[in-house]
Amino acid sequence: MSYPKPELEAVLSKTLGVPLFQEQAMRLAIVCAGFTPGEADQLRRAMATFKFTGGVSHFRAKLIDGMVANGYEPEFAERTFKQLEGFGSYGFPESHAASFALISYASSWMKCWHPDVFCCALLNAQPMGFYAPAQIVRDAQQHGVEVRPPCVNRSRWDSTLEPTGEEDRFAVRLGLRLAKGLREDDAAKIVVARADQPYASVEELARRSGASVSALERLADADAFLAGLNLNRRDALWAIKPLRDTALPLFAAADAREGGLSPEVIEPAVTLRPMAEGREVVEDYGHIGLTLRRHPVSFLREELQGRGVISCAQTERLRDGRRCKVAGLVLVRQKPGSAKGVMFITIEDETGIANLVVWPQLFEKQRRLILSAGMISVDGRVQREGRTTHVIAYQLHDLSTELRGVGGRTAPVSIPRGRGDGATHGAGADPRSATPPKVRDIYIPDLRLGSGIKVPTRDFR
Repeated sequence: MSYPKPELEAVLSKTLGVPLFQEQAMRLAIVCAGFTPGEADQLRRAMATFKFTGGVSHFRAKLIDGMVANGYEPEFAERTFKQLEGFGSYGFPESHAASFALISYASSWMKCWHPDVFCCALLNAQPMGFYAPAQIVRDAQQHGVEVRPPCVNRSRWDSTLEPTGEEDRFAVRLGLRLAKGLREDDAAKIVVARADQPYASVEELARRSGASVSALERLADADAFLAGLNLNRRDALWAIKPLRDTALPLFAAADAREGGLSPEVIEPAVTLRPMAEGREVVEDYGHIGLTLRRHPVSFLREELQGRGVISCAQTERLRDGRRCKVAGLVLVRQKPGSAKGVMFITIEDETGIANLVVWPQLFEKQRRLILSAGMISVDGRVQREGRTTHVIAYQLHDLSTELRGVGGRTAPVSIPRGRGDGATHGAGADPRSATPPKVRDIYIPDLRLGSGIKVPTRDFR
């Protein structure tokens, strides 16, 4: 690296000739162009707006003329000004840059060596940052972290770490805070009353904790009764329906007179129709914002293959310039001011993510689809540079209708039945010798097939 003058080398040598910090720009203006400290500070203020407002341009003539007067070539002075002008959109004070570098290094080290701790900490810091909980959890799973669902008998308000039996490796237990609509004070009642004695039933949980019925319904929606009480969403909601926040006097008196009658005598057990696996995924996204079951796109994979659509992971194996079709859920939309109208979209399927580049002309042509679709497919071309792969979009297609249909496309799967089965078979009885109970369905608006997956996106413009 060569420098026209020693004073310029003293200013820029630590960054190999490129002005990166605001202090460097100020020092360069003072020692090379004859700025006073006050004028250099005005230059710093103009650069600190992080906007293309033209503030730096006001100093063009003074900077170039000052450098030429101090013996620099006009062409070199012009290039220096253009560097400072571009620097105004991203420049940091050196102290800020050092602070960000330290945080980035520490975060990278933690993610590399303790991905379980890193995942848990990010979930507890939400809402924040670039990625939603669904992407944080999926990335952790891809790096070998076991993630366990919310549970009324094991979860706290925040996500926690649980032993796995492996040294220095923990599982992440999702916190009750992920259950949409659940208030922290209701969750606290459940956790405090539970202590070291797990709940044995929904009724016991309601009685010991004093949590509201609406809170129990939010937990049932979040499938938080399955891991601890072996009750899926429908069974849990069915068990919650008879509960009241305050006992009605008439029914309280009747309960007292009947004195020891078991609930099975009063209310015969029923077996509810299980939800399809795809519907469980829909409800996961609707009530906790993520799923630990199959990825939604996996339910559509056969149909997508029939259309010639490849997976996101397959794009990484295509050569540069190869045409392809790829589809996924829309995670992030970015349209930076410095990108001159180019939009960047991140999509995800069951194999990973793909980064799309949408040129301004295509964005204007398909603006409504781009800004509203929850799932898209793209006809494009692979652009590869080193280890970075993008797909340059030529045409986008809205697959939101297909995504909404995920809940009704799969056959029901076998889901473990709740404790109510004991009422039919009796304690210790062989269920194969009993008459199968009549299968019933339950009408719960949130569990009907009309609604679809709504994936929260992060939009930056």
